[in-house]
Amino acid sequence: MRTRIKICGLTREDDIDAAVAVGADAVGFVLYPPSPRAVSIHRAAELARRLPPFVAPVGLFVNASPDDIAAACRAMPTLVLQFHGDETPEDCAWPQRPFLRAARVTEGFALLDFAARFRQARGILLDAHVEGYGGGGKVFDWSLVPQAAGLARDLPPLVLSGGLSPANVGDGIAHVRPWAVDVSSGVERSGPGQKGIKDHAAMRRFCDAVRAADALIEASVQATGPGSRAPT
Repeated sequence: MRTRIKICGLTREDDIDAAVAVGADAVGFVLYPPSPRAVSIHRAAELARRLPPFVAPVGLFVNASPDDIAAACRAMPTLVLQFHGDETPEDCAWPQRPFLRAARVTEGFALLDFAARFRQARGILLDAHVEGYGGGGKVFDWSLVPQAAGLARDLPPLVLSGGLSPANVGDGIAHVRPWAVDVSSGVERSGPGQKGIKDHAAMRRFCDAVRAADALIEASVQATGPGSRAPT
């Protein structure tokens, strides 16, 4: 019943160390040059070398060239790929690496059909539909996620993203029951020029809120019997 935690958009050694210390299961590097949180493949590899065993590095790509993806995989042998652009199932599968596929959820979006197309993914990352590519730090309507998406054992598990913060992640877990959550802007310092600079206290509050939500769900399951949850 444990919700996994990914903290994305990291750019500094101190933030890597803090994410590990608060219990993140994965950290994300934005390998999309237009993003204000972007890092080079070389810089991402430097940061990834600080990770201990069992904390996964994740590289976020948007319509990247095969050469860039291959270079990132060579530089970070344990890299998990995360695709946020117009990539097809074939585009995601050819590197033969574990991957996440982002889905931009909006009214009328056929999530179950999308997940079936990307059946090889290790997870479907649910994000808000915004202009452009990559995460926009916006919360989408969680009621648009069909309950069947969390119950379908033959489809990838769900990763909830999009405007999550220490204040709302518990509600998101209660509504969606995802396998994992993904946060970026919700644990950053506020003010100009702070994108990609993480607030270590906010990261701790976020992880604490995830654990508190899991504890509430566990108590409810014990009281009423098993409910819906993505596979662990």
